[in-house]
Amino acid sequence: MDEIYIQRILDGDSEAYRFLILKYRDMAYSIAMSVIKNEFDAEEILQVSFAKAFNNLDSFKRNSKFSTWLYRIVINESFKSLKKQKAEIIDFKETPPDYSIDILNPILKLEEEDQKFYLNKALKQMPAKECLILRLFYLEENSIEEVREITGWSVSDIKVTLFRARIRLKQILTEVFKLDKKALYK
Repeated sequence: MDEIYIQRILDGDSEAYRFLILKYRDMAYSIAMSVIKNEFDAEEILQVSFAKAFNNLDSFKRNSKFSTWLYRIVINESFKSLKKQKAEIIDFKETPPDYSIDILNPILKLEEEDQKFYLNKALKQMPAKECLILRLFYLEENSIEEVREITGWSVSDIKVTLFRARIRLKQILTEVFKLDKKALYK
């Protein structure tokens, strides 16, 4: 379906791009938010990314899906913006992992709305790269190979980042649940 609209755009029908924007904006926004963690900046990145994709559509080689190509633009723009802001310092000091409890076990007992709330709360506290990997792999259910295509990172880098992200997510969720539990009993 994307191919039809891409060809229409390349043939001069710029209105056909609206279909692609509507189809991919939610996931593109989600990716930008994973990295930037600021709604205003994520919206701006989305506009820049869609404009860049439109202006460079003739260079899209169609070796991969359009969504993969677009999401890569969004990721690149997000990290470019993050570097400009110099807003985040990633601390790679990790505590040893505790494998006695499944990472998401406490969150699975919650209602779906509560799950989304706590998961998004935790993701906002995570470094951009780790947040993005978790979102692409678990929430969007992409394979390691698909994540590699979207991000351009090596498989080993993805696996290491995914491992660190799982540990950090567990730590953050554990802390969030402790704080919220204390607030309930005040």
